[in-house]
Amino acid sequence: MNRSVYAYNDFMKDILARFKFRGDTALADLFKKDVQSAFKRSFSIKEPVLVPIPLSKERLKERGFNQSMMLASMIGGPILEPLIKVHQSKQSKKRKNERLHQQNLFQLRQSNPIVLKDIILIDDIYTTGATVYHAAKILKDAGAKSVSSFTLIRS
Repeated sequence: MNRSVYAYNDFMKDILARFKFRGDTALADLFKKDVQSAFKRSFSIKEPVLVPIPLSKERLKERGFNQSMMLASMIGGPILEPLIKVHQSKQSKKRKNERLHQQNLFQLRQSNPIVLKDIILIDDIYTTGATVYHAAKILKDAGAKSVSSFTLIRS
């Protein structure tokens, strides 16, 4: 299950580009209240564990921040980072078919903290669902009780 705060349109495309690719992190303050209220409306899980989608070391160095971590910290609650992102070419440069058939996007860093937990993956945008699918599969295989996702934008 994925829940999103906003729908993708030309306005949100520009906002996301400024936030994510141009480092305008001050924009996060604009959607903080919407993120918090949408999350509360969408999830009634008693003690969810937030898992922000990680960036590869290369992408983190390039951007200087992880936008998914920023979103997760707006929500509050326990945040874990059990996944490592394998560096690949940018998702935004790939066609839908290429995104859906990628393999080995993530590796598991640690499994103990997620066993029998309700996990909510946090990401900036849900396009094809490939990123969330790959992350959820690894977490479920490692023993997570359930895995859902929450994104800022859904296209």
